Amino acid sequence: MVNNTKLPAGAINNAGPVFNAYPDSIGGSLRDAVKFLQSPELKNVFQSFYILPSIFNSDLDRGFSVIDYDLNELYASRKDLEDLNEMGIALKFDFVLNHSSVRSKQFQDIIKNGEGSKYKDFFINWNKFWEGYGQLTEAGYIQPDPEYIRDMFLRKPGLPILMVRMPDGKEVPYWNTFYQEVRYENVDNQDLMKTLGIKYDLAQKLADLVNEALNRGVSPSAICFGSFELYRKKVIDILESRRKYLGQMDLNIKSPLVWEFYEETLKKLAGYGAEIIRLDAFAYAPKEPGARNFLNEPGTWDLLDGIKALADKNGLTLLPEIHSKYEERIHEKLSERGYMTYDFFLPGLIIDALERNTNEILIRWIREIQEKGIRLVNMLGCHDGIPLLDLKGLLADEQIQSLIDTVVKRGGLVKDLHGKKNIYYQVNSTYYSALGEDDEKLVLARAIQIFMPGRPQVWYLDLLAGKNDYAAIEKTGPAGHKEINRTNLSLDLSFEKLEKEVVLRQLSLLRFRNTFQAFGFDASLKILDSLPEILKLCWQNNDCTASLEADLKNNSFIITATDEQGNIVYNSR
Repeated sequence: MVNNTKLPAGAINNAGPVFNAYPDSIGGSLRDAVKFLQSPELKNVFQSFYILPSIFNSDLDRGFSVIDYDLNELYASRKDLEDLNEMGIALKFDFVLNHSSVRSKQFQDIIKNGEGSKYKDFFINWNKFWEGYGQLTEAGYIQPDPEYIRDMFLRKPGLPILMVRMPDGKEVPYWNTFYQEVRYENVDNQDLMKTLGIKYDLAQKLADLVNEALNRGVSPSAICFGSFELYRKKVIDILESRRKYLGQMDLNIKSPLVWEFYEETLKKLAGYGAEIIRLDAFAYAPKEPGARNFLNEPGTWDLLDGIKALADKNGLTLLPEIHSKYEERIHEKLSERGYMTYDFFLPGLIIDALERNTNEILIRWIREIQEKGIRLVNMLGCHDGIPLLDLKGLLADEQIQSLIDTVVKRGGLVKDLHGKKNIYYQVNSTYYSALGEDDEKLVLARAIQIFMPGRPQVWYLDLLAGKNDYAAIEKTGPAGHKEINRTNLSLDLSFEKLEKEVVLRQLSLLRFRNTFQAFGFDASLKILDSLPEILKLCWQNNDCTASLEADLKNNSFIITATDEQGNIVYNSR
């Protein structure tokens, strides 16, 4: 590696790299992540830190089922955020617009007070929503007429509802797009003796029968009571009255209380020092009978306009997060409305370029970004998978399938959405493993990323050349496929990895990207003529230039940068 650097200290452009991790990804807490970022090797490398939402109080989905937006004291403190601010590192947080945890104070109040809860309309009562648009079933929920749900996108089998027991015993269905789980507590003989008025031995045998069935996953109504049938109704009532829930319940964005919650949350995040707010699951939030429940129009844009007004009051920049196929042009719609958007196409395009040794699609994508003035946050890997199906319309279907096959051959995992092929949009893998655990390819991919339009976001495990973690999947179970790329590292191991050449080379590239004035949203990027297997790009701003010549066939590159006087200040290969 040749790396000669004479960059001016502290010269930061306006679109520097973003570090991305969970608060416990390095060392187990944000305190340790701060220590990692304070190490000399990372000086002037990152402009921002995107901290994933387990920094808040949450219960599922590694943070995306938020109970409240107070800091989770196990992982973070105000002091940690202040230390990052003192380091000049801005913060990026998630705000989940579509749902909150069933353990949120609002939903718990509904479970406790039923129709008497001030939050009874904070979430979406399924039957109230669909009244007049379907038929009430014996199970107690409305089955919408086919014409009203044919355009709905379902994340799981069946209707997106969770039946919730009210204090009076009434079952009420609530809209539940994502995860749900109902749990029943075991009973003991004393419960049954007291409630049923029976003796010890009988109560013990009945408790054993009921608990054995529950432990096998049998629902209370399906338990075979046999000779204890006399006690069925009262036992079921005991079990149902103690029902516990897990899940993410959809918010009713037509409720003024929800908008009060939105405003309070954005103010709180700004108080933490946030610069950018990533809007998670926003496209599911607007709902109307007969309309799509994902990115319906104009409801989605009305929601974003309302959130933007609140964000502007708090000096926050919004980054709406949405996965969609390129051919749907949703990235363009977001850009036309003045929002930054994610470049979910770049991870797959770089792998494609390296596999087919051609600059063709990368250049086409750069030109489109420039012509349409799209402002992006780009990445290689992230906390989710590699979004290859997003490329539909940008790459031919057979090329996309070839990419999927390549990453799977290298150990990646594909999970279809409730059995439907080509619905699930991600292949789960670390980016390093997706590249065949080739150091030269990883460094080249990083070099291409920092020269692409947009602001580079860097997943901590990519930076440290992390490999697929199959032990984490086995530990988590069938739903743990995403853990392949979420390995928690000890602080000592993280420091050790900073000694690896593949890591040091990436850090050099990222420091260059962060501190050199040629880059930025207001800078100029030119595509230079080259052979198909060579990608030549040149950035220019204030008479500073940075050029990349990437060999997509030999996995090598040359970067040269000159200052205002024409002096070479960075030379790397």
